Amino acid sequence: MKGLVVKSTGSWYSVRYEGRIEKCKIRGKLKLRGERTTNPIAVGDFVEFETKKGETAVIKKIMPRKNYIIRKSTNLSRRKHVIAANIDQAVLLVSLSKPETTLQFIDRFLVTAEIYKIPAKIVFNKIDIYSEDNKLYMNALIKEYEKIGYNCFQISATENINLDKIKSLLNNKVSLLSGNSGVGKSTLINQLDSSLQLQTDEISEYHQSGKHTTTFAEMFDLQSGGSIIDTPGIKGFGTVDMSKEDIAHNFPEIFALLPNCKFHNCTHTHEPDCAVKYASEKDEIAWWRYNSYLSMLEGEDDKYREDIYK
Repeated sequence: MKGLVVKSTGSWYSVRYEGRIEKCKIRGKLKLRGERTTNPIAVGDFVEFETKKGETAVIKKIMPRKNYIIRKSTNLSRRKHVIAANIDQAVLLVSLSKPETTLQFIDRFLVTAEIYKIPAKIVFNKIDIYSEDNKLYMNALIKEYEKIGYNCFQISATENINLDKIKSLLNNKVSLLSGNSGVGKSTLINQLDSSLQLQTDEISEYHQSGKHTTTFAEMFDLQSGGSIIDTPGIKGFGTVDMSKEDIAHNFPEIFALLPNCKFHNCTHTHEPDCAVKYASEKDEIAWWRYNSYLSMLEGEDDKYREDIYK
């Protein structure tokens, strides 16, 4: 039988087929495919499984994926974690207050989506609690990201502000919803579809970060149309399997300038007559985007924010 993986808890997978849900385990050899991944099967995968009376259903084959998106599993691991498969778009939910999403996190997510040819959208949540400085900061970010080509949205999930735009964005698409812990993913999903009632929690005032209320990936069908894959909140977005060329080619504004560099193998770090460095110095490329590029090139995990609106 064939079905769609709609929930992954690590060792168990919920597979939907013919309007039913079957709890499945993985056939042993699927765990040994030569890929250094923590999860050979992800939510969004189409699979073949078999059932025997009185026994646990077993997934025996993963159907070819049209795409997937991954990140480094942990800072201490060389393994990869497949976040979701067969998605139409990746929606990154960010916040500039309680908690604050770093610029580097945003850029790493966007570059990863570019590499896997997945359209990415940026949704700024919690606009109802932003200070005037936060709003100026957000507007500066939106101006730059939209200039690059990323659609941005401003919402408040708790106050139901602009959620009609998000419903339209998600309609008739399979969308990955990702972001840091505490940015409001579960709250947003509950507002989009009140029948779901996902667990939510308060922000830790001491750490100014979110508590993990989603502990596994799960796909939900929305009454307004489309499906959304909710994922556990993540603190960092470690990138994997990227060459120096991959990184440069997946910053759209850097890629556009590559033909203007003196050297075809320019790294945009120290070479003379580098169009990318020149554009950065002239503020034609946002300084934080160039810094994100450098940090990814050097494998750094620094976090930063400055008053870019001044």
